[in-house]
Parts: sequence; structure tokens; C-alpha cells
Amino acid sequence: MKSASIALFLFALFAFGLPIFGMQTNSFQQPGVHGCIDECYESWRAQTGGILAVAQAQAAARAEASPAELGEASYAGCIACHGAAGEGGIGPRLAGQSAAEIVDKLLRYKKGETIGSQSNLMWAQAGQLSDADIDNLGAFVESFQ
Repeated sequence: MKSASIALFLFALFAFGLPIFGMQTNSFQQPGVHGCIDECYESWRAQTGGILAVAQAQAAARAEASPAELGEASYAGCIACHGAAGEGGIGPRLAGQSAAEIVDKLLRYKKGETIGSQSNLMWAQAGQLSDADIDNLGAFVESFQ
């Protein structure tokens, strides 16, 4: 087979096969996603109040959450290096540090400052955080004490 024929075959395989595979494996069985229609949807809407009510309830829950509770969600990106309870691992131990210490370091990382040997790993992580996220992370990490 010529290379042009092979390339055309591979293109056709991906161009037609991938969307079909995606349609067959697309699942509505995810949190917050429902795949029902008609009576099923009406039943879900009666139970939850509908999409708008669910969104309002989620917003109210975030508004009532403490900074530490909000920081817990952001900390999911930290666990791989710092451990689930801030015990350290690839990255340094965070448990035992105050919120002010954590906030100071994250803000410095966000500015691109070098603090330690692994600063280059933290620059991108801190760069993705808002100031509110940083404050919340500080409060959550302080709760490890």
C-alpha cells in the first residue's frame, strides 16, 4: 500500500470512527447531569425545582461556606505533591503553617518569585488562583494543625 493510501485510510478511520465511538461512550451518568426526557425529566424537575433552582442552591451553599470549606475544593490540586493532610511528599510539608504564611508564599509564587528549589512547579499552580482562592487555601491549610 502506498503511503498516501495509508494516510487516507487513517484519516477516514479517525474522521468517521472517533465521532461514532464518542457517541456510543457518551454517558449522562455524571454528577449534576441527567439524561432523561419527558416524564423522567418532569419527575426530576419536580424533585429538584429544575436547573435554575439547583444552580441557586449551589450558589447559596458557596455563599454560606467558610473560607476553609471553599479552600478544600481548591486544595484538590495540591494533594499530589503536598499530601491529603499537608504532610508533604514531593512538595514540602504544609501542615503546621499559618494561613498568613501560606497566603504570603502563594502570592509570591504568583508573582514568579523563587522561594525554594521547586518554585518553578508552583508558579503555574499559583498563577491559576484568584486572590480569594489563595485566602481560602490558606484557611484550609491552617486547619491541618
